[in-house]
Amino acid sequence: MLTMNVTNQKRDGNEMIEIQNVTKRFQDKKLSITALNHVSFTVHAGEIVGLLGENGAGKTTLLRSIATLLTPTEGQIVVKGYDTVKKPDEIKKRMGVLFGGETGLYNRMTARENLEYFAALYHLSKHETKVRIDELTKMFGMRDFLDRKVDGFSKGMRQKMAIARAIIHDPEIILFDEPTTGLDITASNVFRQLVQELKTQGKTIIFSSHIMEEVDMLCDHIAMIHKGELIYHGEKEALYEEENSRDLNYIFMSKLVRGTDGYAI
Repeated sequence: MLTMNVTNQKRDGNEMIEIQNVTKRFQDKKLSITALNHVSFTVHAGEIVGLLGENGAGKTTLLRSIATLLTPTEGQIVVKGYDTVKKPDEIKKRMGVLFGGETGLYNRMTARENLEYFAALYHLSKHETKVRIDELTKMFGMRDFLDRKVDGFSKGMRQKMAIARAIIHDPEIILFDEPTTGLDITASNVFRQLVQELKTQGKTIIFSSHIMEEVDMLCDHIAMIHKGELIYHGEKEALYEEENSRDLNYIFMSKLVRGTDGYAI
């Protein structure tokens, strides 16, 4: 079992996401899998948190729990003062989500119709919808295929649409799970510029990525999960100082090998 290294944080009224001793088990008649094991940390307003972990570590389970799509077996998640189990609707209208491999798009509708549909779900006016679609399609270079049905889109085109869909309502909180999957170099750079712009707007973002350079470039905080347990959470610069290195990939692999306190796992 890894020793958890988490920055101690006092409540200051600026908490946006509070993950409190969360455990999630998936169980059937024969098998029980613990995907998250007593995970606790807090994300403050305006922070961009890079969520790191190997495949199967529990990253997506954690993000789905924050997004109210999964119910914790134990513990509690509070988003902007609302419990994810008791007040999911209050959270959903304030949050944008994108999960790897899931675009949430309707194939028989055009790109424009998809975005209009999701904008309507969040009660945007026709004017607000038009403005947002214009902004997002220009940003991601989607104007040429805006009136084409999604059914014939490439993986990269679908991913662009999925990102636009996730933030069509200009949410305060955004969860991205492997957001640049399927994007070419140009589109990936556009996404990174988008995140930097969202940061200037004070948005709170958690995103998982296997691209360490991306996490290093965009995030100010890092959370690491290994086999369902949180092994690090804190400021990125504090992590670099602690490890005497700015090589995030090296730091991450080192923590998996030796644990956070220098002892072998």
